[in-house]
Amino acid sequence: MKFEEMELNPLILKEIKKQGFTEPTEIQQKCIPEIRKGHDVIGQSLTGSGKTVAFAIPIIEKIIPGKGVQALVLTPTRELCVQVADAFETFGKALKISAAAVYGGTGMQSQFYALRKAEVVVATPGRLLDHINRGTVRFDSLKFLVLDEVDRMLDMGFISSVDRIIQSLPKTRQTMIFSATLSGSVHALARKFLHNPVSVKAQISVDKSLLKQVYYPVKDHEKLPMLLHLLKHKTPGFALVFCATRHHVNMLTRSLQAKGINSMAIHGGLSQNRRLYALDALKNEHIDVLVATDVAARGLDIKNVTHVYNYDVPKTSEGYTHRIGRTARAGKGGDAITILTQADFENFRNVLADKSIEITEAELPQFEKAKFSMSAPRFESRSAPRGFAAKRKSGGGRSSGGRKFLNHGYRGNR
Repeated sequence: MKFEEMELNPLILKEIKKQGFTEPTEIQQKCIPEIRKGHDVIGQSLTGSGKTVAFAIPIIEKIIPGKGVQALVLTPTRELCVQVADAFETFGKALKISAAAVYGGTGMQSQFYALRKAEVVVATPGRLLDHINRGTVRFDSLKFLVLDEVDRMLDMGFISSVDRIIQSLPKTRQTMIFSATLSGSVHALARKFLHNPVSVKAQISVDKSLLKQVYYPVKDHEKLPMLLHLLKHKTPGFALVFCATRHHVNMLTRSLQAKGINSMAIHGGLSQNRRLYALDALKNEHIDVLVATDVAARGLDIKNVTHVYNYDVPKTSEGYTHRIGRTARAGKGGDAITILTQADFENFRNVLADKSIEITEAELPQFEKAKFSMSAPRFESRSAPRGFAAKRKSGGGRSSGGRKFLNHGYRGNR
């Protein structure tokens, strides 16, 4: 199916074509008709599978410009809030529809003005409650409520805030929940606030035929040199590197930049300007490597990721699945690489407890093992120069076998 066959508003269809989209993703193909019919919807698909467009387009079609706030989207993070608001602005501008992004870490005054003229509000729960308590936003005309990446929102402890917000909204509305996973808490939320919802499942797992998953067992002092080698010699495309903490993200990013890797950090502890700059750099493809925590990266629309690196192994198989779901999309191949040290063994066991996950050991390449520290100076908020790009080498075949994880005290999946 193509977007032309969905009988969309011609002005929206024109913008879809302008953005380079021709065929809807699975979640878009399934959800758009149900939302247009007025159904409450529970939508499940992988993070980054096109859920934003799946709910934005049918909502925009039904909004009347100048008639107050008619749609509210709640998101777990500031970055996702900005991206969702941008999507509404992009596809709604021809219809003169305005979206306000409401999130913490920035001044309230500019948000007051944006809320006065917005038909769509995209918000993080905490900051929206501030506005509700101040009386600076009204939802008398609300028609649509969307809870986006709701599983992550609940994981981050927003359940009470979400509940308070929803209790303040008109009872007659169309409500949609979108999530990468559907836990018991998500289902409980749906039972409480949705009316006879239609459940839509699209792609909820990575196409394993397109994804190569490997791990490299290394000593502690070899971890950073190994990553550097792989980024410079085995990563011709865009790479997403995951770390466990903000501190690790900061230190690793500084170390990569010092070695000529065009990289940028994103996590919840950065200034809002820095986080927005990182999003802009991503959107305009001005960086080659994004180093991130799970919280900051969750829900972001990061396109064309060819390699996902687990610099720190996630604590759960679910966390691992979310990470690797960033690559091997739209029929393209991808690589998920875990760099494994002794400190990672327990988390790696937890990941491999899910027998559907198959990670094989790769043969260690020859790489420079000289020690150098990640105890770099404090990460600063200034941006790295945009032209500071590393020269990449696309050569180097993939390998398997080599040292056995069994020698390190654990067998792992073969």
